[in-house]
Amino acid sequence: MAAGGSASRRAQEARRQERLLREQWHAARRQARRWEAASEGERLVAAQLLVLTERGWRLLVDRRWPGTRAANVDMLLVGPGGVFVIDVKNWRSAPEVSDGKLRAGGEPRDEHAAKLLAVTKAAEGAVASLGLSPVAVRPLMVFAGRRVDADLGRIRVLGEHEVGPALLSERRRLRAESVRAIADHLERVFPDYEGSAVTQQALTPEQPRHVMSDGLFDLDGLRDAALAEALRTPIEQWMTFLHPDQVALVRRNWSGPARISGPAGTGKTVVGLHRAAHLARRTGGRILYVTFANNLPRVQGTFLRAMSPEVADRVDFRSLHSWAQEFLHERGVPVRLHGDKAETAFSLAWKHIGRDSRLAEIDPAPGYWHEEIDHVIKGRGITTFEQYATVPRRRRRTSLRRSHRQAVWELYEAYESLRVERGVHDFNDVLSLALAEAARHTDQPPYGAVIVDEVQDLTLVGVRLLHTLVGDAPNGLLLVGDGQQAVYPGGFRLADAGIDIRGDRGQVLRINYRNSKQILDAALTVVADDAFEDIDGLRTPGRRDIDLTYHDGEVVRVTRPTVDAHDQVLLDTLRGLPPGGRADAAVLCPSMRAIGHYQRLLTQADIPVCLLEHYDGRPVDAVKLGTYRRAKGLEFKHVYLPQYDAALPNGPSAGGSSAAEVPETAREREELLRSQLFVAMTRARDVLWLGSVAR
Repeated sequence: MAAGGSASRRAQEARRQERLLREQWHAARRQARRWEAASEGERLVAAQLLVLTERGWRLLVDRRWPGTRAANVDMLLVGPGGVFVIDVKNWRSAPEVSDGKLRAGGEPRDEHAAKLLAVTKAAEGAVASLGLSPVAVRPLMVFAGRRVDADLGRIRVLGEHEVGPALLSERRRLRAESVRAIADHLERVFPDYEGSAVTQQALTPEQPRHVMSDGLFDLDGLRDAALAEALRTPIEQWMTFLHPDQVALVRRNWSGPARISGPAGTGKTVVGLHRAAHLARRTGGRILYVTFANNLPRVQGTFLRAMSPEVADRVDFRSLHSWAQEFLHERGVPVRLHGDKAETAFSLAWKHIGRDSRLAEIDPAPGYWHEEIDHVIKGRGITTFEQYATVPRRRRRTSLRRSHRQAVWELYEAYESLRVERGVHDFNDVLSLALAEAARHTDQPPYGAVIVDEVQDLTLVGVRLLHTLVGDAPNGLLLVGDGQQAVYPGGFRLADAGIDIRGDRGQVLRINYRNSKQILDAALTVVADDAFEDIDGLRTPGRRDIDLTYHDGEVVRVTRPTVDAHDQVLLDTLRGLPPGGRADAAVLCPSMRAIGHYQRLLTQADIPVCLLEHYDGRPVDAVKLGTYRRAKGLEFKHVYLPQYDAALPNGPSAGGSSAAEVPETAREREELLRSQLFVAMTRARDVLWLGSVAR
């Protein structure tokens, strides 16, 4: 369509919205004037809000505050944007918000904010039983006859003319049936004073055509907000509703470190993010939300800004290593991280020490031994051979005799010598330096709370570092993750980190909200024979019992005789996606080499591509492309796994290979590959596409 056609369409929509809003405004004002129990200020604000009732909102006015004798709540508004607790003010002096304080006429008025927060807490409790997260309940202080838009902590302060556009601009959180259920529930919990209710009758007045001149209604602001809502393109929706058990976890007070675990799709990350918003509202310190992958913090930060913008600037989303580097820089500790030079140092150490040692009889490839140093020795902070000689090698099935461990230690010492000689650090050194620095300054914790997502992918040193930042303070440390989704070698137990999770501070989620039975069964088949040890030390079978709530997904299996034929089916399928479908589709691959192949393929076919390493959680009309590891913590309606079984020598069910057929180190690698494939498969919500090339 030509640019002029698009502009004309927008203009027509703007005029339609203006006519509709004029009609709704006049009806709302007449209805508000019939509300005899209200003050003039409340009637004016009610008229603004009644316009929203034609757009799916419900307004409750002058409600009794449960648990008090005579206290009231001016208004409760429930709609697509969430639940809003509204305190209407009609002060002679203009409100002033500065440095987190409320004043008017030079006098402090903070007691009004305290009361509004208290009643908001009551509203949160009222809807928690319905599974509504606290982030969907927001307090508003609205001033009749004033123009203001400011933040007073978690309270948004608005003028009479600003409140309508602000609410129409809210991101859609609730479906119509949810709005009805919540409003009906709040009507019961917050009963009305007799004669004070504003009825929710249909607004069907005559259609006035004159231009209003009373100055009470900001037509331009409301029209622009309504137009923006009408033309807004589909975007990633945030999950406002949680299971009531999950809401309880978000709001719970824990006496020390806590952990949330559970199979894929059970909402662990969702709970973690809502918990971050909840704590940011209720504590004076900053919140650190950290994960191992460096792409996830951008996505999670976007989600939090969408669901709880008023506290987003108080939550730091970081990958562990980037945070550690900044932490050291701020404290003047020099860091010379250089991955390539560190890799060269290891290659030389292997050439001179490892290649002809006893290690070659177990595995002649250097990669396994590089992982041993990274995840077992340096990842656990081991500094002497005596420590290494007896340490349990979590998630490492290959048995090493003392002589083999001696050979590993000699390789490690040679690597460290060459690394130091070149004056560089590796990623493990960054965490060790940060741990030492944090341990020296425990009297000044930089954060009020730390939330760790995908904790199973961290090293022991990384977990110790994060624990050191907050210690065992109440509500200080929350660990979120699942051992079955570990995609890196090595492991640890919480006891090794000095973290004691007691009683109800260890919670397991068991309901899958993402995957259908077909998709989950396909994924579990891959890891059915792979029992795993989680960070709590419990041995868990690969096929776990999981309760499902989603039933609409399907698995599509495609097998073709050649790679070209296989890839052509993939391209045809992607081209056949409905409008907007690319924004919720992902092609996931096991390696960077495969990523390069499919990036070229899709680009040549004029299919827009967004690499997961660049994806930040905001909507983009492009197929996401990334590795299985990069997909952790994400979900998509359509997931495509081309040549998904190529990386597994005996196909996805290779877990039954005998020890005589496959060396132990190879079995470790295959088990890790199956775990990564399982993670990729469980990212799918509606369609899981599995492509194979006949062998």
